[in-house]
Amino acid sequence: MSSENDINEKVNEKEVDIHAGTENLFTDDAVDPVYREKARILNDAIQDIGMGRYQWGLFVVTGFGWLADNLWPIVTGLILPPVLNEFAFRGPFLKLGQNIGLLVGAVFWGVGSDVWGRKISFNITLLITAIFAIAAGGSPNSIALCSFAAVWSIGVGGNLPVDSAIFLEFVPASHQYLLTVLSIWWAFGQLLGSLIAWPLIGNFSCVTTPPATCSRSTNQGWRYFLFTMGGLMFVLWAIRFFVFKLYESPKYLMGRGRDETAVEVVHRVAELNGTTSNLTLEDLVKAGSLRANEVRHWSCKKFVRDEEAGVLNEFTHRSLGYAFIGLAFPLYNAFVTYYLATRGTDFGDGSLYITYRNVRFEIKQVILSVIGVPGALLAGYMVELPLLGRRGTLAISTTLTGAFILASTTARTSNALLGWNCAYSFTSNVMYGVLYAITPELFPTKDRGTGNAIVAAANRVFGIMAPIIALYADLTTSVPIFIAGAIFVVSGFIALLLPFESRGRASM
Repeated sequence: MSSENDINEKVNEKEVDIHAGTENLFTDDAVDPVYREKARILNDAIQDIGMGRYQWGLFVVTGFGWLADNLWPIVTGLILPPVLNEFAFRGPFLKLGQNIGLLVGAVFWGVGSDVWGRKISFNITLLITAIFAIAAGGSPNSIALCSFAAVWSIGVGGNLPVDSAIFLEFVPASHQYLLTVLSIWWAFGQLLGSLIAWPLIGNFSCVTTPPATCSRSTNQGWRYFLFTMGGLMFVLWAIRFFVFKLYESPKYLMGRGRDETAVEVVHRVAELNGTTSNLTLEDLVKAGSLRANEVRHWSCKKFVRDEEAGVLNEFTHRSLGYAFIGLAFPLYNAFVTYYLATRGTDFGDGSLYITYRNVRFEIKQVILSVIGVPGALLAGYMVELPLLGRRGTLAISTTLTGAFILASTTARTSNALLGWNCAYSFTSNVMYGVLYAITPELFPTKDRGTGNAIVAAANRVFGIMAPIIALYADLTTSVPIFIAGAIFVVSGFIALLLPFESRGRASM
């Protein structure tokens, strides 16, 4: 009898742990009670299945979106000097075209994923990037290149709003921190760009100071680079489309009134994980009926009106933080190549090859990319600490990112500059890991794509401002670096104002 009681106690403890891990993020009046109960049932079912083969596969294929999101803004920065030598145009127009495309992509694919589902957006974004990146490699002039950059960025811009939603909606609540660790793919994207661009651009480009003519035949490096990166996107898209079978999100299906299909998906995932699920259609039916054609209208209206639950405050603060960071990051990337070139001249090593080496391209400098890996892992650990959580980790990492950018302007040697950039690379990977994790956690599944899109739009709108500033600024000064650093510091303090802490709570 005592043994039986011990077993019952252990079972009860397990149930408590499961429900503690799937505690709802929102207060009782913030979300439709029928939806909330059904989401809880599905969260418990996914928690019972556990973190298995399907989720780890999803960690890889959604990681491709993180890789692309970091890779392509870096690509435009890397090809800019040789492109300017060949086409002799105002460089910020290339970044402007890219950021306009990122804005369109974030809004279109994010909102679209709530309308037609996650699968379509997931399966198309990398293909668009691949096609138009390869086409850009054959650009005959700057207008064509900027246009292709805008279109390939429409694909890039849709990755994070969609991929973060997909991963979050399949991962058990106990493993939601892995959404933060996904930023490790950012580091991989940076590393790939670094290693591939070094020999191609460094060896097949005109020198930094334009000669009388810089012909296409002597400046093929940036074209080879775009062909290679576009080909890589084709490979990643093929893995997503032909190798990994993506199921539609169960909570998305439930929110559209397709309970039976949602249950079927849960059982398929359980089968792939080598386990079973006790979830039945009756479990969802008992929670009540949810009419799919009324869900979005009601929930969006409730989302905007519900200040009592703190959702509107969270949305406002998150959008403001995204907007500032959206300006600071492209502003820094837009100017860093020019800045390093002038600093390189001060150090006596201002050639094109050496300048690229100081950015990321010598084996020693690849540390700038590799160091993002421990940054992502540290972010996943820090967000689960009770004293820090998402807010504390975001505030600390964002402030430190700005501080290291500001400190980099004091460098007087190449090694000192490398040291500050390593510190920036590390803390920025922590920052972005947390930022792109807590945002989808805020929104219910039925509105997550739209919510991600709106917040990302704030980021991209301010990102458009960076090249506009560059058009009217002195590119050879360190002033833009000071501005970018200051924006990061301010954004760190804004992070402390976020009213929600999602640590230990399941996404809805």
